[in-house]
Amino acid sequence: MAKILIVDDSPSDIRFMTEALKGTAHDCVTLTDSKGVEAAVESERPQLALLDVVMPERNGYETLRALKKLPAAEGMKVVFVSSKGAETDVKWGMRQGAVDYLIKPYTPEQLLSLIARHV
Repeated sequence: MAKILIVDDSPSDIRFMTEALKGTAHDCVTLTDSKGVEAAVESERPQLALLDVVMPERNGYETLRALKKLPAAEGMKVVFVSSKGAETDVKWGMRQGAVDYLIKPYTPEQLLSLIARHV
């Protein structure tokens, strides 16, 4: 069982992910903006973060760079979940330190398979 942090500015995307994870042993923590990510990581200590790329205030890439400076995030894996699916987007996301990149739209099976690979 893993604790998974989901950060997406779209409530429907968060709902889709949490519904897909229902019935698994995973515990989900959700945020609808990137402002509270550091505090959530420090208090919840998730093993995995599913991070949207396109968000107001601070995008997913900037959020991941901020998390890399956070001792509480050490060992936490980050997967970008985004509609930005061009090869350059995926390569850039991986260069920022993500372990994987899931392109929207995706199926619950794709999400669960990806999570199984990383936790």
